[in-house]
Amino acid sequence: MFKVLALLTLLASTAAHAETPLHTDLPLKYLEQAHPDSVNQPLVIFLHGYGSNEQDLFGIKDELPARYNYLSVRAPIVMEEGSYQWFRKKGEGAYNGETDDLKAGGKVLLDFVAQAAKKYHTEQNKVYLVGFSQGAIMSYEVGLRHPDAVGGIAALSGRILPVLKSELKADEKRQQLAIFIGHGTADKRLPFNDGTEANSLLQSLSLKPEFHAYQGVGHNISAEEMQDLNAWLQRLNP
Repeated sequence: MFKVLALLTLLASTAAHAETPLHTDLPLKYLEQAHPDSVNQPLVIFLHGYGSNEQDLFGIKDELPARYNYLSVRAPIVMEEGSYQWFRKKGEGAYNGETDDLKAGGKVLLDFVAQAAKKYHTEQNKVYLVGFSQGAIMSYEVGLRHPDAVGGIAALSGRILPVLKSELKADEKRQQLAIFIGHGTADKRLPFNDGTEANSLLQSLSLKPEFHAYQGVGHNISAEEMQDLNAWLQRLNP
């Protein structure tokens, strides 16, 4: 399973997560850390990887700006108890996905983002998707197809799927999107060149992604990446 394997000291314990109620009032189930009565505070939405669940990334909120609101979302497709995915793999090897799954997952995630922004009284340009692995792929899917829906995306150890690459064209609205790309050079699940290719493609479309390579890091999130992600989020809302 594509779970975050590093930074165990940063992740809350399973018991602590179990005490956090699972919310079901939006199109996807989610965990929440939000400030009561906050208005137009940045809203960060975590998207977990293949085979994981909403608890997987929730702990990293403690290393990110304290004044932000955070949601951690459960993917819609059940694999087994406690294990979910955003779309099914198509064949062996690369993460190409099933087109119907991608469309359905993208739509429900887009609906979730819109309703969450309304619930937490946040302008959509202050909503940020932070996805790991398959969650990073979904961040690209929603953010690049619907740049008006979010202010930025952070793709950690992800890739842009071929079906999306073939449809991307230069667009002024998309050029306003803030993008963070982080990838370990030793990643064997989604290779490092998936990150560099995404960076090159986005630059060719006149976007300005902030790209970070993490030497010797595999398919996980390092302490250095957390520091960079925190700094990026802080710069977006000084």
